[in-house]
Amino acid sequence: MARKSLPFHVLTAVLAAFVLFIPAVPAAAALPSAAVALGDSFISGEGAGAYQPVPDANGVAQGFPGWSAANSNAYFCHRSANASIFRAELPGIAARFNLACSGGRPYDIASASGTRTGGRQVASQIEQLRAVAQTHDIDLVLLGIGSNNSSFTFGDVAIECANRFIADAWTGWWEFWAYINGPVPQQPCAPDDLATAAQLQSAAAETTAAVRELLTVLDQIDPDGQHRVVLQDYTNPLATDVLPGLVEEDGRADDRDKFRALGAERYRAGCPIHRASLPAGHAFSTSLGGLVTSVHESLKADFPQLVKLNVQRAFDGARLCEASTDPAATLATPIRVQDGTTGVFVTDLGGYDKLAIQRFANTCVTYYQTCQESWHPNAAGHGVLARCLTGAAATAAREVSCVRAAGGAITVG
Repeated sequence: MARKSLPFHVLTAVLAAFVLFIPAVPAAAALPSAAVALGDSFISGEGAGAYQPVPDANGVAQGFPGWSAANSNAYFCHRSANASIFRAELPGIAARFNLACSGGRPYDIASASGTRTGGRQVASQIEQLRAVAQTHDIDLVLLGIGSNNSSFTFGDVAIECANRFIADAWTGWWEFWAYINGPVPQQPCAPDDLATAAQLQSAAAETTAAVRELLTVLDQIDPDGQHRVVLQDYTNPLATDVLPGLVEEDGRADDRDKFRALGAERYRAGCPIHRASLPAGHAFSTSLGGLVTSVHESLKADFPQLVKLNVQRAFDGARLCEASTDPAATLATPIRVQDGTTGVFVTDLGGYDKLAIQRFANTCVTYYQTCQESWHPNAAGHGVLARCLTGAAATAAREVSCVRAAGGAITVG
């Protein structure tokens, strides 16, 4: 006898009933959203204090190791609780991670920083980013990279110009300025002393390659593909010229040798530098802005989520020695050194002879952590940068400028 087939409507009913008895598989819970900071000192919060423990390359959290510890210690990445990533208004963001490291270079994006000369003992920033992606949905990345590279570093530039001024102020041109790395020139810095055109071009290529690799990895590890990357440039901590009261002291300006009273006065105010060096310094910071712009131009077509944030005028009117001789009234940290690894900053050079000045300078070179906060955004400065980031994260524009008006108002557009 032939087997009879079940009527279609009966078969449908049976299958539906069967489906009802299949145990439901719970949908994967959505990961909490995160904002992540990557890059160098202007992102990590150098100068803003409240530095947090930093996991080293082995995942061991490093707290403050003491002033005489090796500068390669992960703690000296100086990840600050006051950094802009923690203070920006970012609706919808559940968690924030600061993976930036003071002194960070393009090399450190994909490679462990400790595998290069002068690097800190931390994992590559991409490796750290991958770890965050395991537990969080990365929706926003703040990135600042390029001011330190294979050709030049911001810290070296700052030390170069400050030491020339101090050497000029405390010694005559005929005297030997005993310094740990040999004699220090005493003339003002010229643009090529800071970075040549060839060095800037090389730095731009190096930075572009690192940022491309980072963005490629981010596309791979962010499942929903919904993220915004804010590429921030740099702002100069110094005025375009010093206040009138800082031009000369005791009838001596900085265009002659041995102007110790003036040298001490500018150091107290946080800007021990020749007036003639200031244009070169601002040309350098403008060039860094150009470097970041070139990175953005090279990558924006391939990575539509990439946004450039221009902060070069974010500190206008509140730079060191611009409107006040009190560093606490500005948005940047003053140059400060220590007399050995004492933990006590020398705030006034008045009354010190050249041998003492030499000792302070050599402490900075041997134990760079004793002076590495110098000429970086302070906590108030990071508060301004946080407002810049707030605006950049909220707009759909691909290029954003953040400008401070004379009265302190911040405009992002």
